[in-house]
Amino acid sequence: MNSIWELDTFYRKRDIIIIGAGFSGLWTAISIKEKYPEKSVLIIERNAIPLGASTRNAGFACFGSFTEVIADSQKMGWEKTLELVTMRFEGLQKIQQYFKKNEIDFQLNGGYEIVNHEELLAQMDAANEKLKTITGLNQTYTLKQNKIQEFGLGKSAFLIENPCEGSLHSGKLLQKLLEKCHELKIEFLFGTEVQHIEEADNVEVHLSAGLSVKADQLIYCTNAFTSKFLENENIIPARGQILLTEPIDGLKLKGTFHYDEGYYYFRNVGNRILLGGGRNQDFKKEETTAFETTEFLQHHLENFLKEVILPDNDFTIALRWSGIMAMGEEKSPIVKQVSEKQFCAVRLSGMGVALAPKVGEMIAEMI
Repeated sequence: MNSIWELDTFYRKRDIIIIGAGFSGLWTAISIKEKYPEKSVLIIERNAIPLGASTRNAGFACFGSFTEVIADSQKMGWEKTLELVTMRFEGLQKIQQYFKKNEIDFQLNGGYEIVNHEELLAQMDAANEKLKTITGLNQTYTLKQNKIQEFGLGKSAFLIENPCEGSLHSGKLLQKLLEKCHELKIEFLFGTEVQHIEEADNVEVHLSAGLSVKADQLIYCTNAFTSKFLENENIIPARGQILLTEPIDGLKLKGTFHYDEGYYYFRNVGNRILLGGGRNQDFKKEETTAFETTEFLQHHLENFLKEVILPDNDFTIALRWSGIMAMGEEKSPIVKQVSEKQFCAVRLSGMGVALAPKVGEMIAEMI
């Protein structure tokens, strides 16, 4: 049994409980506290540190590559696509308003995309026209053929530049967000798994061994792991596998790069290369919440490294890891009320770094 001291403090009733301490959970808590300073907010996280996609990603400050935006517009129409691009654009701006660039290694070196099919380029002017209202730029996407040799990407046909995209250090961003949460008196229970939830006069969150915490409202920020709680939402886990090389002498590559509608993504981390993706090689196998890497896909990524990114360099691999994203039938996140006292902000489609700041604001408006 618990003592009165524990029950009166750590496990006392709160106004709001958020499950999940990744980017969306932390930004949601911050948005709520800034809007309602008097509300008590508790974040429950089952791991010792935020996990899932937030600390296991590639550190892209994602705006969206040209072919990805075109593919989205064909799948869900321009209106929804532009809404999503706006959220990402404003989310990245918000990160820069809250934190100094050097605190989170934020670099706006521009994003690039390798395109090998000329017919796609015909759609660039139309896309730029649509994006002008969001970015304020006449040309959000421009062809930069001169940089192909400069970056050592000799086997690529076309290179498209986009100045709205950058990279950051996901771990440092999370630490800064945690500091901000502590400043705002947001409380945490780390290493605490939620077993199940009951909703009556209030929401009761059952933890292990007969322990529970109550709240007036509950918000799920559990992204790919949401189906444990909300079976009816269309959420498909998607594992992203990543590798990182040892330092490479005279590395020419600088910036963030996309290939094949964003299914491959790579960047420099100092003078190392970080490469991720390729799940379109085996969609079914990568629809999993298991944090492991597979020999097949890692081998495939190494070949991609040899052929596309570093055709003239030797390299060795220093680290391999995977993160779990959440996908669905379309790219728009699910931000909504799911019952009288429960809400969710999930399915960020691998764009959580940029989307979470805005998703947090949306939830703060709803509660």
